[in-house]
Amino acid sequence: MKVTFDIDCTPEEARSFLGLPNIAPMQERLMKEMEDKLHANLNTLDPEALMKTWLPMSFQGWNDMQKNFWDQMMKSGAMATPPMAAKTDKPVK
Repeated sequence: MKVTFDIDCTPEEARSFLGLPNIAPMQERLMKEMEDKLHANLNTLDPEALMKTWLPMSFQGWNDMQKNFWDQMMKSGAMATPPMAAKTDKPVK
């Protein structure tokens, strides 16, 4: 045997019937706090602050990063340079 009940009620009525607490005020406070934190974080999204956050302490600016990059390239280039070829009097075409 199968019995089906259809109950038409609002969520508030169901909550009070089942004895569940009303958490709407707590949800409103939490949503307000999350909104405030979101607004505060959006204000810190200026490019300079992001770069200071993302770059490690050894790279205080783009100049330091560029200098380190070129130093590494020069070191690897010095190891890869071939020895001087013999000079010839013939022009290169």
